[in-house]
Amino acid sequence: MNQIFNVYCDESCHLENDHQPVMVLGAVWCPLEKTREILVRIREIKSKHKIKADFEIKWTKVSPAQKEFYLDLIDYFFDDDDLHFRALIVPDKTRLQHEKFGHDHDTWYYKMYFDMLKVILSPDACYRIYLDIKDTKSASKVAKLHEVLCNNMYDFERKIIERVQTVHSREVSVLQLADLLTGAISYLNRGLSSSPVKLELIERMKKRSHYELTKTTLLLEKKVNLFRWHASEVI
Repeated sequence: MNQIFNVYCDESCHLENDHQPVMVLGAVWCPLEKTREILVRIREIKSKHKIKADFEIKWTKVSPAQKEFYLDLIDYFFDDDDLHFRALIVPDKTRLQHEKFGHDHDTWYYKMYFDMLKVILSPDACYRIYLDIKDTKSASKVAKLHEVLCNNMYDFERKIIERVQTVHSREVSVLQLADLLTGAISYLNRGLSSSPVKLELIERMKKRSHYELTKTTLLLEKKVNLFRWHASEVI
């Protein structure tokens, strides 16, 4: 039986009219058989810092009082060889020309998800993909994303991409980790600097990854894999 991977996806500034030019899609993935071990380790880090087990890890919640907790989380991500991160960065949504390419923003958004995920996927493994639920309309779009991903890999019996579904991030710790890392990439690429604590977390990510986190990395990079997308690259 092929190895099964869980892929946990999140996004930052993905709405069409949110007045934010930069959009980031991110995913953390790990082997299915390691998820329990990872959840236990995250719980241990919370306990170490006297944080409740049900506390939701989020980039927007980063504060000076919890700086060491979040630094430990980032270090844990880099220390655990079973955890991987991939992000797609759209530097300027204002340059998009949806009409020219015959689609709307939602369709483009899922095309970007496809571009973000396709590097992760191998025909020799199985995947269960989880997206943070955003609205009541997401079910049909997620079904379309599943279809497109499977068609691209000739996976018509869905033996490679077993499922693509939405979940509530507050219930899934690894999805919360994806939120944290995606939020850091978004904050940096948006040029924000108002939070010294967030800047310190980003510097830790830079140091541990050996990347500036603003440019495309090597295609086969496994730990922190980044793709800086440009509108001119649309075919």
